[in-house]
Amino acid sequence: MGEAKRREELGLPPREKKKEKTSKNKFNEILSKYPYLPFILGFSLLAILITDLVNYYK
Repeated sequence: MGEAKRREELGLPPREKKKEKTSKNKFNEILSKYPYLPFILGFSLLAILITDLVNYYK
């Protein structure tokens, strides 16, 4: 027997749907949408720093 039928027999109202929590932090939203973004930014920054270092000592 399903929960809906059992609640109806007991005279209880239908179960309320859970509300999805929205994160207020924009940074967390971006990280959850693009989880590899910090790695891409880190490696690109590292590549830029190495390139500048090589050009400086040329």
